[in-house]
Amino acid sequence: MYLLTIRDGLQTRHIGPYGSPAQAADDLDGLLAECGERAHWQIHELEAPGRLVGDRQPLAAAA
Repeated sequence: MYLLTIRDGLQTRHIGPYGSPAQAADDLDGLLAECGERAHWQIHELEAPGRLVGDRQPLAAAA
């Protein structure tokens, strides 16, 4: 899943989720028309919660 983030001045908008980055890019053109010309955008890939849990190393016990 993907999330589109648009920052326009002090306002940050999170739009999505999308199934692919292409779907997010398709919506981007229409959404940027509503923003100022200095707006910044980024497409983020969302990670499944279980995907990170298996990658973590256990904390060392304090001696």
